[in-house]
Amino acid sequence: MRKTIALLSVLCASSVGCGGDDSSAGGGGASGGGSGGVGASAGAGASAGSGGSGANSGGSAGGGSGGASGSGGSGATASCAAGSFLQSLGKTSLLVGAAMEDSVAKSAPFDARYQYIAGNIADGSGPCSSCASGCTSQGSSCANSAGCGWWGCWQYDQDPPGAFVRDFVKKVKADGQIPMITYYVLLQASGVAEGAAEVTKASDAAFMARYYADWKFLLQQIGNETVLLHIEPDFWGYAQQVNGDPSLIPAAVAKANASDCGSLPDTLAGMGACMIAMTRKYAKNAKVSLHGSGWATKFDVLLNSDPKFDVAGHATQLGNYLKAAGADADFVTVDAADRDAAWYDTQGQDRWWDETNATLPNFSQAFAWSKALAQASGKAIVWWQLPVGNASQSNSNDHWKDNRVDYILTHMDEVAASGGAAVLFGAGAGGQTTPSTDGGNLVSKVQAYKSGGGSKACP
Repeated sequence: MRKTIALLSVLCASSVGCGGDDSSAGGGGASGGGSGGVGASAGAGASAGSGGSGANSGGSAGGGSGGASGSGGSGATASCAAGSFLQSLGKTSLLVGAAMEDSVAKSAPFDARYQYIAGNIADGSGPCSSCASGCTSQGSSCANSAGCGWWGCWQYDQDPPGAFVRDFVKKVKADGQIPMITYYVLLQASGVAEGAAEVTKASDAAFMARYYADWKFLLQQIGNETVLLHIEPDFWGYAQQVNGDPSLIPAAVAKANASDCGSLPDTLAGMGACMIAMTRKYAKNAKVSLHGSGWATKFDVLLNSDPKFDVAGHATQLGNYLKAAGADADFVTVDAADRDAAWYDTQGQDRWWDETNATLPNFSQAFAWSKALAQASGKAIVWWQLPVGNASQSNSNDHWKDNRVDYILTHMDEVAASGGAAVLFGAGAGGQTTPSTDGGNLVSKVQAYKSGGGSKACP
């Protein structure tokens, strides 16, 4: 279980790696390292920045073969949580979206578009007032002439900090779509190794005071807009592996952010509650989620190949954990893989899901897991960062094969029946298939789904 590190600009898939990944059982897998340029410009500003990318490896789970394993909870209860969530957004049909270029976003009736905020935080006690002068992140100037890792200055440096987010929200809204922002900051900003060290860093009161200030600044850029917020992919999974009870994991909350969260406990459960409460305070129309990792229970359920494995039981453990860590969250975000299946083939790893559902791992198993997770957490499920590849790709850079787009967008009734409210596609690392390199397959599948009337929640 690992995620690749990146400082990201317009798309997380731009030559760098992103968080959120299915990976190996029992805490295996290795972190990648590297570097990759980033930066976003607005107006006349030059772009500049730096970041990291990762080449990763991770194990697969289990042995054996067979049909889909496990089922969890009441389908009606799980999917009706999705129905309530969609209703709160003024929607009735399951959402489809992606991380994509502007031209792709305008070429099909997408419901949502997501953007990573993955980078450092500003030096000092709080966000800067100017990118052009007096603002640094990890010692680097945030002026365009130098470039820094703080996301608040991914823009023309004469614009007030945060314009990158404000402009993204405005643009997506103008296209008739719902913006989603994945806040993936703790690992990069902390400088620690991913995994248990991240969880330990959450107890550092000085660091967490800066972290909460950065989160507050993001929320203030959103203001009263309707935005989906996704907090720290992978982090909650690492925390669950540290201790199955988030109320027993130390985290700086009241002692780091007394003004917003002074009544909350200094635990990981308090941290989740704090970030959700801050959302309600500063971005009242936003919907917020924690991330549910398929490997959080120390076994990668979505890669399981043993028909006797208790898929629903592991999903229930995860759902109960997320409920304890973020009871007031609006939904749960989950992912399938951070790279296309054919790319993983080149790494000696089989990450395919069988589209016939005859052999594990397969789509039926994934949806059985989702169903039980929705039931246990009481939340709608948003599938995010789903690989974009398709069978017509050449298995070369930016053109890898996968089958998630073709299966999922033609089986949305299965997504609905398993507690799903949305499916969002996008590359989780550079060099993967994107909506701009897939030959128009995602756009055509979205057009077909929408022309068919969509799939309703609560089937």
